[in-house]
Amino acid sequence: MTDRWSLAIHGGAGLIQRRWLRPEQERAYRAALSNAIATGASLLSAGGAALDCVEAVICVMEDDPLFNAGRGAVCTADGHAELDASIMDGRTLAAGAVAGVTHTRHPITLARRVMEESVHVMLGAPGVNAYAKLAGLEQVAAEWFHTQEALAHREDKFGTVGAAALDRFGNVAAGTSSGGTSGKRSGRIGDSPIVGAGTYAANASCAVSATGSGEHLLRIAAAHEVCALVEHKQLRLQAAVDEVIQRRLAALEAAGGLIAVAPDGQIAWSFNTSGMYRARIGSDHPLQVGLYGDDP
Repeated sequence: MTDRWSLAIHGGAGLIQRRWLRPEQERAYRAALSNAIATGASLLSAGGAALDCVEAVICVMEDDPLFNAGRGAVCTADGHAELDASIMDGRTLAAGAVAGVTHTRHPITLARRVMEESVHVMLGAPGVNAYAKLAGLEQVAAEWFHTQEALAHREDKFGTVGAAALDRFGNVAAGTSSGGTSGKRSGRIGDSPIVGAGTYAANASCAVSATGSGEHLLRIAAAHEVCALVEHKQLRLQAAVDEVIQRRLAALEAAGGLIAVAPDGQIAWSFNTSGMYRARIGSDHPLQVGLYGDDP
């Protein structure tokens, strides 16, 4: 065990500008990000596992109606919430993913349960909902997800939450959870539950969580591409995330962002939207919370 640990989180990217956010909204988002990352930092600094940290942080964000994940999820064209999530352990390359979740309070926990207690990597609706009940996970009424949070900023925001962590044992992990896009066709699956697109983690490279236009992030296997550039081209982490977002995603005229951490403690993010809800902290990195493109 070492003293080194790192954590990055995001709460979605999109049209996030000072002129669109009221002062009380900005304060609410900064507080929500600070609260979520503090949960993870406490675990990691005490020697907790990266995988446990990722799940815990995302659970906090899934319960916060400011974010389009869990309780704050947007609705499909049919007026329902269909939630997606994925999680990956960089130590073993084990992964779990769920799509079309309708009644489970914490989809990220369900994704981890699929990873650890089933022979599968991914489960989709309707089977995933039956599995959640059999697994004994907390179920809630569909109305529980239909909040009308007055402080939530929705306009042109690709609402997804995610976390990428490095623990003191040198292991990385990542996870992503989302309500998808507002008004999506029922059954639509974006990048968030797809291992390699929305989430990827490997101790040989890094851990990544993506947010943005899911259809485009899927096409470039965004999260895995970052890891491949780090492992096979030996790019620095910041250079790798910039390559994927600022060049490859931008080449498709698509919008989005990434957060990433590496086994050597590097923390990086990149986005080509006007803003991304984000925060990072580490044993060698002070807390940094950002919303806008010109935030530090």
